[in-house]
Amino acid sequence: MRFRCSIGTMTYLFESLRDLMAKATPLRSGDLLAGIAAATNEERVAAQMALADVPLRAFLDEAVVPYESDDVTRLIIDNHDDAAFQPVASLTIGEFREWLLSEQCDAAALSALAAGVTPEMVAATSKIMRNQDLILVARKMRVVTQMRSTIGLPKRLSTRIQPNHPSDDVAGVLASVVDGLIYGAGDAVIGVNPATDDPNRLSALWHALAHLVHDYRIPTQTCVLTHVTRHLEALERGAPIDLIFQSIGGTQAVNGSFGISLDLLAEARAAGLATRQGHTSETVMYFETGQGSALSANAHHAVDQQTLEARAYGVARHFKPFLVNSVVGFIGPEYLLDGKQIRRAGLEDHFCGKLLGLPMGVDICYTNHCEADQDDCDDLLLLLAAAGVNFVMGVPGSDDVLLGYQSTSYHDALFAREALGLRRAPEFEHWLEQNGFIDDRGQLLPFAMQRLPAEMRAKLL
Repeated sequence: MRFRCSIGTMTYLFESLRDLMAKATPLRSGDLLAGIAAATNEERVAAQMALADVPLRAFLDEAVVPYESDDVTRLIIDNHDDAAFQPVASLTIGEFREWLLSEQCDAAALSALAAGVTPEMVAATSKIMRNQDLILVARKMRVVTQMRSTIGLPKRLSTRIQPNHPSDDVAGVLASVVDGLIYGAGDAVIGVNPATDDPNRLSALWHALAHLVHDYRIPTQTCVLTHVTRHLEALERGAPIDLIFQSIGGTQAVNGSFGISLDLLAEARAAGLATRQGHTSETVMYFETGQGSALSANAHHAVDQQTLEARAYGVARHFKPFLVNSVVGFIGPEYLLDGKQIRRAGLEDHFCGKLLGLPMGVDICYTNHCEADQDDCDDLLLLLAAAGVNFVMGVPGSDDVLLGYQSTSYHDALFAREALGLRRAPEFEHWLEQNGFIDDRGQLLPFAMQRLPAEMRAKLL
């Protein structure tokens, strides 16, 4: 299907829905690198105007990645809920945007709709929205998940403690965890990115984190963010695994480059459900994504990176995750050049994930060769917190000593909660109050280090 839009004396032609989506995307370096971006701002506006007139149903009739050759496309189309889609089935993209912003669209309506929209539909809609539109609509949608703590409740902002260590030293990891707990962080998950995939080191991390949570009855979850096959091997050996992790993408080819398939993810979820550790949750998966991963693997099929990111959420949705995390600025300036592009991408990702019914978090971050700084992180943190993001990162000092990038710190989450009147997960907040770390308003109490249980202080410090 071809599309056209005239502005003054100039008529712009777009050869396919895929071409139209790419040209309508707000400027970002990854689409320029792929050679699919609009050549001028005028062409971008023309594409957005044409896209606004496209019926939502067109995305069920024309796939941006061929159905016959891509299992992600088949997953999206074959699992589409037409009954849930009916309330908006007659709308165009522009009309859908107007409905999302209306008072008639509330949390209940969005929740009922989630299974009826495809990733391409929500990606297309985001392309004609301002930042404030993305915030306002995402704020309406709450996606709540529960394990030992409950994540995603209204007026709550959770954090992941990310206690990485360049040599996977268990004592160093635990010291960073304790540092985070003292700041009241960690209610979403304590998640370590390992330096290697050595089975013995991974096992030591899994057991150390599990003992910490069990011994001190901390209402949170743990995760070692290694490859899904390592999780399966460790589960067979009886490792105490709460969440099974995997990075995912929006095409079959990019997932293949990660060494995974949809069948493997299904196997991992089944294994996680069969070996649940002290909880009854059906949500045992933790996924991470990021705009640009498909282009990095030459697996993008000339589709813009933001649409492919939304398609990754289509994969995630199928496996009912506890957490999904867009690591928004991690891949580098080749894909998101600067703070402005990172800010826009973070709001898009959160919006698209929420509309698809996902418990979205964002790692608000940038690499050291990117044209961004901590002020950009502050800005995006505040915008996402206002939009109702489920969780953000807590990295010691904002500087990840293993991965070599900049993120948000424990005290950054304190700022966001103070600025917007947000609280932690209720179970975790109760634990902090019981142990003397916070008062009944959720405020940190002084001398938290001295309030650590004597046994924990002796063992860890």
